Amino acid sequence: MKERVQKVLSSCGLGSRRAMERYIEQGRVRVNGAVVGLGAQADPETDRIEVDGIPVRRAERTLVLMLNKPRGYVTTLSDERGRRTVADLVSGCGERVWPVGRLDMDSEGLLLLTNDGELTNRLTHPSHEVEKEYHTWVLGDADAGLARLLQPMELDGVLLRAPKVRVLDHRPGGETVLSIVIHEGKNRQVRRMCAQAGLKVVRLKRVREGGLTLDRALRPGVWRPLTGEELALLRGD
Repeated sequence: MKERVQKVLSSCGLGSRRAMERYIEQGRVRVNGAVVGLGAQADPETDRIEVDGIPVRRAERTLVLMLNKPRGYVTTLSDERGRRTVADLVSGCGERVWPVGRLDMDSEGLLLLTNDGELTNRLTHPSHEVEKEYHTWVLGDADAGLARLLQPMELDGVLLRAPKVRVLDHRPGGETVLSIVIHEGKNRQVRRMCAQAGLKVVRLKRVREGGLTLDRALRPGVWRPLTGEELALLRGD
């Protein structure tokens, strides 16, 4: 059965659907020898589909991993600067997977990796408004900062929804631990929001995405496949 080419490529484990659209726009995708454009369709069972001249095939199995990302790793499959990547941490999973969303190099905690393009789209597309919760260690005037965080903010010219924020702990040295829940996923969003609120982030850990919570038994740098129950939570089944 014919499907849009970007959907076929995503289901083959090459990346998210949006990433595959960029491949098509760059002229890197051919179907039966012809370069295709956005909107083209193909049947993965009967058509020869190539990216950069290499035939693609569907992944043998759908895989979704939970990684407890440590600090010091970039959330990408490769890095031109030679930095350590999350792909290094999951290289033994048996399939080519990609990160769902991002955590910057200095952040830690829950990171999903998968070869499921549909799930990637569901979790990252703004229209689905999937909640992401971060535990955030900050320095500064917590009361004033909290009041500012609870107001709508603008980043990159876009007005954000006011996050859910609550105080988890007051620690020695003036450090406050906050729970911050956002719906968007802009680059370094929580750090930038805290900066606008006059707070300095000293540690940032993602602990929840949608209904899925980070497994506390996972040590930093360790991953495991999701259970069927966890997959159902993510997919809204």
